[in-house]
Amino acid sequence: MHAPESAPTGENLRTALAGLLDGLPPRQATQAVERLIANYRGRTPTHTPVLRDRSDVAAYAAYRMPATFEAVRSALEAFRDRLPDWAPASHVDIGGGTGAATWAVAAAWPEGGHRTTVLDWAGPALELGEELARTAASEALRTASWQRATIGAGLTLPEADLITVSYVLNELTEADRRAVTEKAARAARAVVIVEPGTPDGYRRIIEARSLLIEEGFTVAAPCPHSAGCPIEGTDWCHFAARVSRSSLHRQVKGGSLPYEDEKFSYVAAVRGPVEPAGTARVVRKPQIRKGQVLLELCTPEDGLTRETVTKRHGSLYRAARDADWGDEWPPASAD
Repeated sequence: MHAPESAPTGENLRTALAGLLDGLPPRQATQAVERLIANYRGRTPTHTPVLRDRSDVAAYAAYRMPATFEAVRSALEAFRDRLPDWAPASHVDIGGGTGAATWAVAAAWPEGGHRTTVLDWAGPALELGEELARTAASEALRTASWQRATIGAGLTLPEADLITVSYVLNELTEADRRAVTEKAARAARAVVIVEPGTPDGYRRIIEARSLLIEEGFTVAAPCPHSAGCPIEGTDWCHFAARVSRSSLHRQVKGGSLPYEDEKFSYVAAVRGPVEPAGTARVVRKPQIRKGQVLLELCTPEDGLTRETVTKRHGSLYRAARDADWGDEWPPASAD
């Protein structure tokens, strides 16, 4: 799930975030990030905004926006792989905060032309998000509408081609999660939901996936089918997106690597039928051995399977060595 065309938007976002913490004491930024980490891992469902003031918002944006952007961008790229000729004319981002998912939509459809509305209950997040978006090269970002709204059962949504809900369900009660997902399904042509790649995050995605199917949606990604998830027991379906680490990441987490992998779970669905994928999805990091590659796959017909690709498979073997976690298999280029 690589999208070279997203690079300019990603670089644009990193530039916009540079210097955001100027004037904010490092200790204050670290404390804000540590509290936010607990919230965004799903430990604290709440009826109030998680982002309370400018300090919270600045810390969140600098620390979390790049990771959220890459996770949502990866999910959208998988969605685009299934519907390459489709593009949204309108987009609503529920609980969009400072707008990471909005930047990801601009990266996924760089040709632009769509209208974006960001809804969130935290005024300071919306204000900073709009401030950052004004610096973007994308017209869709610069002209986005940023509106305060209570994210829950009372939410009113405009109709939209695409609705995104990223790292939001973990903040809501069970009843509000269901209400928001159902409202998104009834207002949108396509819905993309992203949650942390944890067992709890995966459980919320499975719940949302079931609701979307009940509302007449077909799963476009990551699943190659709209049947029940074949993963059982203590396992869970998640993927990874590589994120460049900022100075704040290194300050909070320590370590010397210039990057980290953001683990996420997601579902991308579209109303009505979709041409069957006919392919599987790589659901674990491929294991490369001498002369062979082991692939863990979710398949349309057989659920979870393992495929061993060896040198005797020729071009398929070369493709397997280049395969990434989350890719469709086999790739068209290996035919």
